[in-house]
Amino acid sequence: MSLVRQIGPVRVRVQTCKGAIAEVLHSVKEGSAEVFGFCNAHTVNLALSCPQFAEALGQMIIFNDGLGVDIAGRLLYSQGFPENLNGTDLTPAILSQLAPGTRIFLLGSTAEVLADALRSLSALFPHLNLCGSLHGFFQEDQNQPIADQIRKSAADLVLVGMGQPRQELWAVRHGVSTGATLLCIGAYLDFAAGRFSRAPAILRKLRLEWLFRLALEPRRLWRRYLVGNLTFLWHIILLRCRNLID
Repeated sequence: MSLVRQIGPVRVRVQTCKGAIAEVLHSVKEGSAEVFGFCNAHTVNLALSCPQFAEALGQMIIFNDGLGVDIAGRLLYSQGFPENLNGTDLTPAILSQLAPGTRIFLLGSTAEVLADALRSLSALFPHLNLCGSLHGFFQEDQNQPIADQIRKSAADLVLVGMGQPRQELWAVRHGVSTGATLLCIGAYLDFAAGRFSRAPAILRKLRLEWLFRLALEPRRLWRRYLVGNLTFLWHIILLRCRNLID
């Protein structure tokens, strides 16, 4: 049984990059249809305010993402996580190591972004079979038909990029109907399509890519990163104090 750490309401796997990739590859190879995702400070904040999201995360295998979760690990367990396992880096690493012919379905983003992502991924990973795609702007009554469509495509792995908490809620509630392993990837399709730029390597190494994204989109992201990060740290400090008292 892999070691996990409770960060607020979220159980986060303690895993290396190599180990995380191996877990996803094993699920795809064995057809075990597990659901994988990532937890950062924003994830914890959302889980605190949305019990349904927290419950969904509890049914997934969750990897750590970002400096905030690492700080939480140090405060609550006296040590951080072995490596930063953000989806933007881990997803292409997983795709590069999948067996030739593995069938991949893309679900999420807009039709335009999806088309560009398909072209990019086809060029980057020619050994894979991109067997289908569908944008993420669909209605509730389309959930089961979409799951059925993915099953008919015989996908081995579904990349679900609809943002938190929607992608995790969809993956847990409808993923089993697809028969595939699901990986919740956030904005990876936008990066693959060339819509977003990655932060400089030094910021990524320091787990500060959020600063770069904030600088690019301050109006959209200031509340999430500035207010959200302070809210997260305050919650973790309270947990630390309660643990000391107990």
